Amino acid sequence: MPHGATLLSDFDHEMKSLRRMLERVPAGRWEFRPHARSMTLGGLAGHLARIPGWIDAFLARGAYDLEAGGKPGAQPEPPATKDEMLALFDTSCARARAALSAASAEKLEEPWRLLRGDVVVSVLSREGAVRRFLIEHGIHHRGQLTVYLRLLDVPVPALYGASADEFG
Repeated sequence: MPHGATLLSDFDHEMKSLRRMLERVPAGRWEFRPHARSMTLGGLAGHLARIPGWIDAFLARGAYDLEAGGKPGAQPEPPATKDEMLALFDTSCARARAALSAASAEKLEEPWRLLRGDVVVSVLSREGAVRRFLIEHGIHHRGQLTVYLRLLDVPVPALYGASADEFG
């Protein structure tokens, strides 16, 4: 299997699992947060819905500046409703999947930089950037979402094997 096909297969698998998690986010608990320093449930779900949409930063541009566009680390407002969040996620995934499908092996091997102003934080191939900051970053936050769901007594789906709520 070509490298790009493996990346696309991994993307599809992880986005399918992520959608299953997002579908379980309770609509009436958007402001819930397990700790004062934690994101709200709506903020976390919105962040997860946007992550696949970052594909342009990896494939269309050669770098992403964490300080561009204002205050570093600032998060956009979460979608107002669960339906809006799921629609945003579906749109983000479709755009990302189309971009990944069209990307050549050469494009995926090109260097990509993560910047913080004038400081180079990381240099990876574009494929490496997609894996780390789109797929793995999403997995990290999906793990956080499992904790939120557990605290809200929402059944957590099986992701890589059985969960305490689903058996396979």
